[in-house]
Amino acid sequence: MTRFGHAMEKVDERIPGIDLPLMSVSQTRGVVRRRELTDAPQRAESLDAYKVCRRNDIVFNKMSIRAGAMGVAAEDGLVTYHYEVMRTREGTDPNFIAYLMKSSWFTEELIKRERGIGAGDQANVRTTEVPFSVLKTIDAHIPSYAEQRAIADYLDRETARIDTLIEEQQRLIAMLHERHRATVEDAVSTVATSGARLKHIVRSVRQGWSPQCYAWPADGVDTWAVLKTGAANGGRFRPMENKELPEDESPRPTAVVMRGDLIVSRANTRDLVGSAAVVDGDFPRLMLPDKLYAFSLDTRRADPRFVAAVLGSRRWRALIELEATGASQSMLNISQSDIVNLPMQLPPLHKQQRIVARLDDETAKIDTLIAETEQFIELARERRSALITAAVTGQIDVREAA
Repeated sequence: MTRFGHAMEKVDERIPGIDLPLMSVSQTRGVVRRRELTDAPQRAESLDAYKVCRRNDIVFNKMSIRAGAMGVAAEDGLVTYHYEVMRTREGTDPNFIAYLMKSSWFTEELIKRERGIGAGDQANVRTTEVPFSVLKTIDAHIPSYAEQRAIADYLDRETARIDTLIEEQQRLIAMLHERHRATVEDAVSTVATSGARLKHIVRSVRQGWSPQCYAWPADGVDTWAVLKTGAANGGRFRPMENKELPEDESPRPTAVVMRGDLIVSRANTRDLVGSAAVVDGDFPRLMLPDKLYAFSLDTRRADPRFVAAVLGSRRWRALIELEATGASQSMLNISQSDIVNLPMQLPPLHKQQRIVARLDDETAKIDTLIAETEQFIELARERRSALITAAVTGQIDVREAA
């Protein structure tokens, strides 16, 4: 066994005025140029205080290392103080070390050493900082340099195959989602974007509040919880998109969602602001946040599921985005007034119900395929993780697998 700090060294090089690209670390892509991940402008006016990472250095995010945010730099660049930069000592291969750090064995070693609130709790992966001073105390089996290279080469080949398979399945999911959208679009195509306003079928509107909650979800039945903004994304109500209410925080029963409520996102990204879904169950302890509206509709004139489908169609999405406001394009808001004043000339209730029934039948098959594909992807990712752990811990003889 070799102490990790004997195989790697921490590097903290800062060169004011140096002309190098700004880098970021992705869980899936490793160390890449920041502009490949986002087009948002950098916050700092000067990069003089940024750390320099050199080609073949290992960079990891101190706040999300357990989530796999690490990689080997393919070029020289600059990183923020959120990252640690490490350099291999003689006889150590950086690609092998990166795979070792992505193994479940290494994660377990990190958990043993973490300190502070939530240490070892998966729900707090992003709140527990893990600096190099923690990593360097780990005793790891690091084989000869030739064996390290053989393991890294083997994992490069095998993980690339799995990644290609995952990408293919993700493209399939995108196609299925497009087919789902096209089915909904066709079903609501006869509804005009003029005439009567939505407010004529709205009985009441409620809004909740957003206290400081735990990071993990609750069932909303026996335990109090507050919904997250994403609970209405994709036109489907997602009750497990919530956070548990702390014991010392008093619940607000008036903010509890009701079966049949039309939930609409008040604040979200441009693509998701105004997302609508219908509560399809009973959750006596599941409350609204301040970023979600709950509309109670006149069910003698409107089927909430039909209204949600209309609001999710392209024509109404365009109207919502037109009304949405905000200083940042990454977070927009739409007012209650703007929503209830959307034009929506609905067909008779019996026709709405007939359309919803047809939609349920047609989209159920698509949704089943999406769920099966998502499960396949999850299994592939588990296989990838298990393969990495097995290879770096010697459970696979890569010489025979080559």
